[in-house]
Amino acid sequence: MEGFSRRRIETALLEEGLITPGQLEGVFSEQRKTGKRFAKVLLEQGLVGEETLLAVMEKQLKIPRVNLSCRRIDPAAAGAISAELALRRKVIPLEKNSRQITLAMADPLDLAAVDEVAMVTGAEINPVLAEESAIDHLVTQFYSLEESDKAGGVMKIREGGPGKQAGAAAGEAPVIRVVNSLIERGIEEGASDIHLEPTEEGLRLRMRRDGVLHDISAPPGHSRANIISRVKIMADLDVAEKRRPQDGNIQWRGKRKGISLRVSTLPTIYGEKVVIRFLEKEKIVLPLERLGFSEANYRTLLKLLLNRQGMLLVTGPTGCGKTTTLYSALNYLNRPEENIITVEDPVEYRLKGINQVQVNPRIERTFAGALRSILRQDPNIIMVGEIRDLETAQISTRAALTGHLVLSTLHTNSAAGAITRLVDMGIEDYLVAASLNGVIAQRLVRKICPVCRDEYSLSEDEKLFHRRFFRTEPPPKVMQGKKCRSCNHTGYRGRTSIQEILVLNQGLKELILSGAKEEALQDRAVQEGMTPLVTDGLRLVEAGQTTVNEIVRAAYSSILDGDFQGMEESFGVMERLKL
Repeated sequence: MEGFSRRRIETALLEEGLITPGQLEGVFSEQRKTGKRFAKVLLEQGLVGEETLLAVMEKQLKIPRVNLSCRRIDPAAAGAISAELALRRKVIPLEKNSRQITLAMADPLDLAAVDEVAMVTGAEINPVLAEESAIDHLVTQFYSLEESDKAGGVMKIREGGPGKQAGAAAGEAPVIRVVNSLIERGIEEGASDIHLEPTEEGLRLRMRRDGVLHDISAPPGHSRANIISRVKIMADLDVAEKRRPQDGNIQWRGKRKGISLRVSTLPTIYGEKVVIRFLEKEKIVLPLERLGFSEANYRTLLKLLLNRQGMLLVTGPTGCGKTTTLYSALNYLNRPEENIITVEDPVEYRLKGINQVQVNPRIERTFAGALRSILRQDPNIIMVGEIRDLETAQISTRAALTGHLVLSTLHTNSAAGAITRLVDMGIEDYLVAASLNGVIAQRLVRKICPVCRDEYSLSEDEKLFHRRFFRTEPPPKVMQGKKCRSCNHTGYRGRTSIQEILVLNQGLKELILSGAKEEALQDRAVQEGMTPLVTDGLRLVEAGQTTVNEIVRAAYSSILDGDFQGMEESFGVMERLKL
């Protein structure tokens, strides 16, 4: 039976042109010399990718694949075999009933593994396919902590400090291996955050990928305190302090270089919630042309950055990429002849050649206080992490009027909203008009998965909504993701951005001085050539890069204060479409 199944895989690989007869013979030769499994040799020699091989196996062997990233594991099932067996055979039991075990396998052709698990458990084996790396992560999470409990429950969580996190040496405490494995998994999957959330039952783990949180398999509930304590030790936080929020950093020494982790704790009714944020230089500091700006918006951005004085604001909700835009702009402006100073809370990433100041309220180093000191340091360009209060706004405005280029952020829904927010904070309208050069409002949207992207025709409801939302006729067909393993069954992989850029000209300055409201300023900016967020999103929909649902999710709030009445008739359609 094993030989017959393997021949079906061999035939499929040859027929689909994935390998050549010569390469296949080379695989057989390596197997005879090493005794390794057929699938293992294929992957080691790089003849096919793991995703491709799993797809072929699923089709030819009629064995379903499972996504272990969001699969709940039955502890009783996992405990039916030893860690040694799970690691050696690359398997992990997922579910168990009185006579059958569902067994995730990296290689279902390994019938010796099936027989061994069946013999140990006395159960019938129902194999399912899973990625080897995902199995390894789960084995680390479950069995390391279980073995520790059997040995007496003592976990030396202080071993391997922040400079020694990576790797899983045999001498490491189990909880160290679990936390390291969790962080490495987040890096591999391109997560921006990992949430460790205490619950009544134990610990809930969630990972944010492409801006959306997904549940992932959690270790046994009794390990909650040890895992959270380990993370706090790595971030150099006070382990004994559980009543107050704490913030810390970890310089990761793992496989991937240039990654640091920001750790935040928050006391909840069930214990401390921990969020680990991944800060990767390649993702935080991008060349300006890779930020996702349209051609017209990119030219406008460059013109705004050429100003020698004045203020440029980036606005939008938390997590919309404001920091990335600011850091990328600073990197573009960074030249030997420029003195660039930033004041941030916290400093997200260290930029070579730029003087960065960390806010520290404990020693009264606030945004406003740091700004006063910075102005005495002969700066050319100043970046203020966020304008949060009137004092910071006043000093930033004054700096912009006295020969400095000031970059900063605000939390508003639209570009025009930043103007009215400054006025509402207490900045005189004439100072806003004189100091502000422009405002960039932006959002991040998920991109359609390139592996499973597919064309489809819009329904009548979707056409109606398209007309109301975008105020234009819909195309006959658009793209969507069909949801595959490559995108964790979401239909999306990766993100890009949409923007609207308001440039202050004489007409807009006169409107500000007349006390105009946000809607009037937004309308005038559009008349003057600004592309609204929603329209910029339509560009990506028509290019097949994202979906209407994503634009609605990202930009809907930006139009609520505008033509709200015009959108009311779309609410029923939105309900039916579940947008």
